[in-house]
Amino acid sequence: MDRTSPRTRRGAVTGALTALALAVTGLFTGGAAAAEAGAVEAGAVGAGTRAVPRHAVTGYWQNFNNGARVQKLGAVQNEYDIIAVAFADATATPGKVTFTLDSAGLGGYTVEQFKADIKAKQAAGKSVIISVGGEKGAVTVNDAASAVAFADSVYALMREYGFDGVDIDLENGLNATYMTRALKSLAAKAGPGLVLTMAPQTIDMQSPSNAYFKTALAVKDILTVVNMQYYNSGSMLGCDGKVYSQGTVDFLTALACVQLENGLAPSQVGIGVPASPRAAGGGHVAPDVVNRALDCLAKGTGCGTFKPSRTYPDIRGAMTWSTNWDATAGSAWSRSVGAHVHGLP
Repeated sequence: MDRTSPRTRRGAVTGALTALALAVTGLFTGGAAAAEAGAVEAGAVGAGTRAVPRHAVTGYWQNFNNGARVQKLGAVQNEYDIIAVAFADATATPGKVTFTLDSAGLGGYTVEQFKADIKAKQAAGKSVIISVGGEKGAVTVNDAASAVAFADSVYALMREYGFDGVDIDLENGLNATYMTRALKSLAAKAGPGLVLTMAPQTIDMQSPSNAYFKTALAVKDILTVVNMQYYNSGSMLGCDGKVYSQGTVDFLTALACVQLENGLAPSQVGIGVPASPRAAGGGHVAPDVVNRALDCLAKGTGCGTFKPSRTYPDIRGAMTWSTNWDATAGSAWSRSVGAHVHGLP
């Protein structure tokens, strides 16, 4: 996710070549990983302690004006259970982040109004978190000092604004060892109510050997949900080793299966998509395609050519970039996908 739209970070050819290369190396595992996923789900910290519903919808709220409808936080559609404020800003100190409300760009929205809106959303049962990164984010956590700076600064923002947690959307590289250390430290400070989400690109979750996937697995005891970005990626591998093209129900289900069969609990997996064609450079799907993918994963119905070998009724839900682009398109995405997610068994 970024401050401009559309974006074209990766083409389909690059994605296909990468996927084919991964297929040759045979990185995927089966039954053992599935058994581990079940153990993870049983032992993970309960989502109820984070005020996140069993099936949840995540949306990014833009702290800037890039042509999408400008919203105050209080105007974010009610269907969103987790609202990720985009974005925290890097500082001159490695790992340290800060946040500055774009009052001018948001029509004179004041910090006091913003904080009051956060409280109101929380009173309505929503979680509001601060997102770190985005396509152009330059936050670096790659040593002990920057890990401390990251944890301390994010916790300071949580205390200042009342955020419930943090979203990791680092699209320019991530060090698994030190990001894990930073997140564990943050969790120790924040306590069991921490809401921790991630929004990796598809390439970052193709194998548990990738740094992003390693990080997600290393913090799975405190992880709320990974909402991978199923867009701007071209073609990628599904869990059956076949290549799937973005913008299809098979792409959503077969790639979700990679995470579901390689260590993450179903409750820690969400489907991230653009709210409208204008919100991304490629990979947009209609809301009913997202709903079909969720049904396929949760109930085994509505699948395309790919059908998972088992169902995942605890699948967390879906995410979109962004609440603003959703509003620009008449909130069609949140009305459709939101109702569907909340109606899952």
